[in-house]
Amino acid sequence: MNLTITDVRLTPILVADPPLLNTQGVHQPYTPRLIVEVETADGVTGVGETYGDTKYLELARPFAEKLKGRQVSDLNGLFTVADEVAVDDARVSGQVDVGGLRGVQTADKLRLSVVSGFEVACLDALGKALGLPVHALLGGKVRDAVEYSAYLFYKWADHPEGVASEKDDWGAAVDPAGVVAQARLFKERYGFTSFKLKGGVFPPDEEIAAVRALAEAFPGHPLRLDPNGAWSVETSLKVAKELGDVLEYLEDPALGTPAMAEVSAATGVPLATNMCVTTFAEIKEAFVKDAVQVVLSDHHYWGGLRNTQQLAAICRTFGVGVSMHSNTHLGISLAAMTHVASTVPDLHHACDSHYPWQSEDVLTSRLTFEDGRVTVLDAPGLGVELDREKLRVLHQRWLDDDGSLRERDDAAAMRVADPQWVTPTVPRW
Repeated sequence: MNLTITDVRLTPILVADPPLLNTQGVHQPYTPRLIVEVETADGVTGVGETYGDTKYLELARPFAEKLKGRQVSDLNGLFTVADEVAVDDARVSGQVDVGGLRGVQTADKLRLSVVSGFEVACLDALGKALGLPVHALLGGKVRDAVEYSAYLFYKWADHPEGVASEKDDWGAAVDPAGVVAQARLFKERYGFTSFKLKGGVFPPDEEIAAVRALAEAFPGHPLRLDPNGAWSVETSLKVAKELGDVLEYLEDPALGTPAMAEVSAATGVPLATNMCVTTFAEIKEAFVKDAVQVVLSDHHYWGGLRNTQQLAAICRTFGVGVSMHSNTHLGISLAAMTHVASTVPDLHHACDSHYPWQSEDVLTSRLTFEDGRVTVLDAPGLGVELDREKLRVLHQRWLDDDGSLRERDDAAAMRVADPQWVTPTVPRW
């Protein structure tokens, strides 16, 4: 068995995205992703997926070249390679703006997001070579299916007139009735039993009304609200008081660990985050200040599946809950998320996933939700197969783009509909 990496292929793509609203603006009609393929001397190919914006490509390309000749099993060595790339080859330094929805961004955080795609590809290839599923390489699954939550968004019916886009059948959701109708569709189509609403879009009283409407329509179902740090401490406490009897947790109501700590000290509603704790270095302050009670891991942020396991162990040590954050992703990432989530003990909160919103994929068959759960695959590697024709089509879309869609920019997308739109300052309310 020869596990030497002989080839690495990077394929940037553009994937259709609906007009989903957040505090920064609205999703563009297409979003960039990067598909990573790692091939061994024996002809075994593993696949991974991560962000596809140019700043990630600038790191991924030299990284890919440095992997050739290394062993696909040398997962720890990926971080050594990343250090070399960040210093020698990439034109990335200092703090980098990536849309404001994942907290302060740095070159080191970008590097971890790149490593994550390569680590998943290496694990997929290694699993295929050994005849083992990825969850076995991570120590073995402790559950056969992973529960996910319906990810609700305020949404326009269509992208602005004149903008090239793919149509969807979800309709609009810009008020409580629309949000409830969207939730009913999620439950009908996928069987979800918990619901998360992306907030920070409308004044807090309107979003309180939407969550109240969900609680009435789905009594006893866990509910979450995530305004992406758009509120002041005072507003956060007001919302927590209004919804304390129905919220499973409130996610990133205020921006940054100090503000979250203030909110946490004055309410009994659990606070979750994927913004103020996205690296190991950020854990200490947040945990010492009791700023968060649930950390929403994202293997793209944290540098892969094994780092996700390490995060879960630290959270367990400090009595902090853990679940999973999601950004726009395809089936490769959903498979990776499901494998690592299956190995995490004490996973008491359903994970987030954008996957139902994505009408396109690069797999031969889509992963499916049954009763809001994804079955953990036991086939070698991730258990998914790349569809090369689908990959070709989505890559061609990227090649044909004039560059305006190769960087995710929710504020720019909003300015198409409202030329006066300016990214709101925080706190917004």
